[in-house]
Amino acid sequence: MASLADAPIRELLEGRYIASLASRNLDGTIHMVAVWYLFEDNYIYIATSSRSRKARNLQASAGVSVMIDSRDPAASRGTNLAGTAKLITGDTAQRWNARVHSKYLSADALADSRIAPVFSAFDDVTIQIKPESVIYWDMREIDKQFLGGAMASNPSYLLDLQR
Repeated sequence: MASLADAPIRELLEGRYIASLASRNLDGTIHMVAVWYLFEDNYIYIATSSRSRKARNLQASAGVSVMIDSRDPAASRGTNLAGTAKLITGDTAQRWNARVHSKYLSADALADSRIAPVFSAFDDVTIQIKPESVIYWDMREIDKQFLGGAMASNPSYLLDLQR
């Protein structure tokens, strides 16, 4: 089993990637959404609105999964973390949310009166996730071990992703 201390996982957790957060809807189906995140002291923090589906789901069921992947076809790698979430509110949430926002928004965006106040007002709670299991994958290693390096030596095998 992988660990939060593993260097490739730390790179993904500390990097500026888009994560996918999965929570359970009241009817048992899964709600999945792309999110910005911050990793600190072995917790993942996600800024959101208390009115969002993910925040409402977490009030009923604390179990979540987070996937972070490089989204790079030539070097696809990622981690999936399952754990328990709780909602942080009030001034503490505003401080965490400001830190999440500053990871993804430039200093100019944060100084712009049209941008920073909107994010600050919209995101009024923070999701704090304690990862309890960690899985890591690296398609480059799978290519080496099982495909004989065919993917790396033939870049035309991988089609470009749309953006």
